[in-house]
Parts: sequence; structure tokens; C-alpha cells
Amino acid sequence: MQLKTLSRSEHNISRDNISKNALKVLYRLNEAGYASYLVGGGVRDLLLEKSPKDFDIATDASPEQVHALFKNSRVIGRRFRLAHVVFGREIIEVATFRAPHSEGDGGVTGDTGRIVRDNVYGGTLADDAVRRDFTVNALYYNIDDFSVVDFFEGVEDLDEGILKFIGNAFDRVVEDPVRALRAVRFAAKLDLQMDQDCIAAVKEHRHQLADIPAARLFEEALKLLQSGHGVASVALLRQHDLFGYLFPLTDSRLKSGDEYAEKIMSLGLTNTDTRIAAEMPVTPAFIYAVLLWPDIRELAQKYEQEGADPVPALHMASDEVIPQQLAATSLPKRYSIPMKEIWLMQPRLNNTKGVRAKRLLSNPRFRAAYDFLCLRRDTGEDVGELCAAWEKIQESPEAQALLLEARTKARFKRPRRGGNRSKNRQPAS
Repeated sequence: MQLKTLSRSEHNISRDNISKNALKVLYRLNEAGYASYLVGGGVRDLLLEKSPKDFDIATDASPEQVHALFKNSRVIGRRFRLAHVVFGREIIEVATFRAPHSEGDGGVTGDTGRIVRDNVYGGTLADDAVRRDFTVNALYYNIDDFSVVDFFEGVEDLDEGILKFIGNAFDRVVEDPVRALRAVRFAAKLDLQMDQDCIAAVKEHRHQLADIPAARLFEEALKLLQSGHGVASVALLRQHDLFGYLFPLTDSRLKSGDEYAEKIMSLGLTNTDTRIAAEMPVTPAFIYAVLLWPDIRELAQKYEQEGADPVPALHMASDEVIPQQLAATSLPKRYSIPMKEIWLMQPRLNNTKGVRAKRLLSNPRFRAAYDFLCLRRDTGEDVGELCAAWEKIQESPEAQALLLEARTKARFKRPRRGGNRSKNRQPAS
């Protein structure tokens, strides 16, 4: 560890580029007598002159002390307890300095060396830095004097384009195998080269991803696919043989040389990256629909050959494929249901006239299903005339009105009665 402190004149971070809500939290903590630092990705991205997506804060205040200071906060997490300070749609994450994992009663390590619980508080800023994963993520912006604190030459690594683990790379991946996926994500997002220790550690311990809960892998999959760098992320996942832990069916096809699966995946990822760059909305339902479609398509064709109609054939194929994907990454119903609807609407899009066509235009999933149809066209499927017909249909004033109504319905759709379906309610995609 070699501490470097960059004074205000030695770095390019300006408070003008920091979220006003993050500044409120930083200043209030500081005024209450607590240490207050912007940390991690926010500092890293500001140094790279990028716009951070999130602003995280590190402090010596406990989660309960943070909660007492901010009425608009909540304490969350079991594995890592921290506070979320909520400002409408923006959430500022406030984490307490971690002490060495071997100290105190809050740290629990499994038989394999994996950290199961990590609520060991009371550390110093240096202790907290040691607990972080990569050198480029262990950078702190001090609101007290506007300096940047760098314990592991993270600024130098950023300048050189290198991604390094802090400490022993092998130990860090064993502690949390998901760090293998994080390494890929940061390398793709920031255009960094993983150093040799990082690559070797990922290779040796990637098999431990098989023991990570499917819900956590789903979260990591979303970060990889919806970072705006999905094409680069998947290329690195495949290069380091990690893709199969997230999408085993797709990975199997790609390794067998399935050109159709390769093409539709490439088009889908490029489409998603383009939409994110243009600040257009994206949904996991669509990219999951793309990645699983080759298996759905093959099974549906098999069932049709056995006598099933197109829509029931797709139903049966979905019932076979979706559980296999859920064994790898979970997929909440708010995404799996729209994903299935995108597939089921494909044969229905053959109806381009009359009442059925109007009914399709009124469906909240129409636009996603139409985009999916055009993606199939771009892979070489014989649906070009159908795409052209729907493109022309959508130009009419009546169609525009129906599409607007469908979007409004999707936005304000109420959850069904029964159970706890409203508990995790989110706007429809």
C-alpha cells in the first residue's frame, strides 16, 4: 500500500459534475462530524471524464447512524449491510468503512474461503480500501478538502489502461467468485486490459460461479448486458469461458458453431448498445428473448412437425426452455412474462388486416414484438415482407393512436389481484 493524495489542483474532479443529492449526503455527514468520501465508480468515472451512473459514499458512520441522520433512508442487506438515502428516483448508497474481515463478529467465511457475511465495521479509511476489489475502484474523493485519496496507484492504472485486483488476485476471486464477472464488466466498460494475475485467477476459480445464487447472477447479467457495452462484455465473457455460467443454452450453441445463434445474439446486443447510447429505454425481457430464441425456435418447429399449431408450439417450447435458464440466472416474472409474450406474438404478426391487426397494435408488447420480428429478418429469416407490411401499417393516424394508447396502458398497468404481486411492482416495459 502506497498512499497518494492528489490535491484539488492535481485532479480534474469538479463538484459541478457530482449529483446534487450526493453532495447533500456528503456535506451532512461531514457537518455531523463523520468522515465523508465519494468512492469507487463515481470517482473513477469522473477522473475519466465520464458521467457516473451512480454515486456511492463511504463513511465511518454505522448504517444505523446514517439512518438516524437521514429520514429519507433505509438500512438494507444481509451479506453487506448499508444505507440507501432516497431522493425520488435517485438512490445514494452509503457504506460504512469495513474493518479486516477477521476482526469482530460480523464476518463469516464459508468452508471454501468465500465471504458469506461481511458486517465488520469500525475500520479506517485504509482498512476500507484494502477490502475493495480493484485498484481503480479504491479511489476516494474527500469532501472536506476536495482531494483524491489513492492507496493502490489506481489513478496510475487508469492512465495505463490496466485492471488489477487489490492484493492477491486468487484470494479475491475465492472470497467472491462474482468478481470474475465484475472484472469482465469493468474491462469492457472502461476499455481496460486485465493484468495476468487477474486473468489467471479468473481461469482457476471461475468454476465457483456454479455455486452462486441464480438471483445474484441475474443482477450481474443485467449489468453486463445493459451497460451500453454488451457486445464487448459478451466477447470477454466468451474469451474467459464465463458466458456459460449465465446463459448455458446459448453458450452451448455458440460453442457448437451455431451461426444463427451467433448472428441473432450479435444483432440483439448491438441493438441494445445502440439504444442505450441514444438514451432510449431497454428491457431485460427483450435481450433474454433474443438469447433464448434459437432454442425456442428449434423446439417450436419440432412441435409443429408433430402436429401442434404455432402458438401452442411456442408455449410448449417456452415451458421447456425457461426453467433451464432459471437454473442459471433467475428471471423475475415482470421480465419473463413479457419475454414470452414477445415470442408468442411472432406467429400472430402474420395477421396484418382487419380487427386482429388492430388488436395487435393495441397490445403493450406490440412494439417489442415488431422489433423482434425485424431482428429475425436481419438474421436472414424470411419475414422481410411481413416487417415491411407492419412498418406501413404503423404510419396511419389510426395506428399511431392505437400505439399511443398501448404505451399508456403499459405504463400505468395495474398488477393483478392476489398474493404479493404488487409488492415489487415496476412500470411495464
